[in-house]
Amino acid sequence: MPELPEVETTRRGIAPHVEAREIREVIVRQSRLRHPVPEDLADRLVGAHLGRLDRRAKYLLMPVVGERGGTLLCHLGMSGSLRIARLGELPKKHDHVDLVLDDGAILRYHDPRRFGFIDWLDGDVARDRRLAKLGPEPLSEAFDGERLYAMSRKRRLAVKPFLMDNAVVVGVGNIYAAEALFLAGIDPRREAGRISRERYTRLAEAIREVLAAAITQGGTTLRDFVSGTGEPGYFAQRLNVYGRDGEPCRRCGAELRLVTLGQRASVFCAACQR
Repeated sequence: MPELPEVETTRRGIAPHVEAREIREVIVRQSRLRHPVPEDLADRLVGAHLGRLDRRAKYLLMPVVGERGGTLLCHLGMSGSLRIARLGELPKKHDHVDLVLDDGAILRYHDPRRFGFIDWLDGDVARDRRLAKLGPEPLSEAFDGERLYAMSRKRRLAVKPFLMDNAVVVGVGNIYAAEALFLAGIDPRREAGRISRERYTRLAEAIREVLAAAITQGGTTLRDFVSGTGEPGYFAQRLNVYGRDGEPCRRCGAELRLVTLGQRASVFCAACQR
């Protein structure tokens, strides 16, 4: 599933090709996504311009500038991607929606599992039910160890699913929660409410560190949003624990262990994480 760094890299990759461009045509090949593509999407978009792309958690926000102004809200689901194609480039299987732009570029939405969606929002996007209760962005000043410490008091669930709660902080999915807990030396099974303020301060720093590194890595290793597949996948980074159960810890050499927390697989080093 695309996590925050993948979505942010997608935003950065497509933004130079679509911002300030006029939408000339909307092609919907498959409207049955997680939420149906709005039937009047073409009426709303054709002749309008796309504004500055933004991201909130794992949602991409594409403001539409014009008389019918509003915002396209896009979520990549489990297998979705956005890429830039060109006129004459035939759609692939599972290429469900095209926005044809005035310079011949096409913003093309691809989603084999169809768990993502493209929706239309009128008015203040922050009031949308999917966005209104989200916690702070992990790379913003609103997020720090003090927030984690305050929100964790009397919480008995394990710290890893606590971190993955979007009301606590957005965008810390399975991969990056596991990696941040390893960097901070915290056992993912430990009760959230029994972790000290000092350790939460280090954990917040680790979350920022691993996410910033993943975004930087993605920005330099994704080859081409114009002619490539447009599928970020997971960046070719040196993961310390995620997906490495049974392998030796890169720090101490102990065998990494696998447990299930909140119905998600979690790999950690029992020697380094306490």
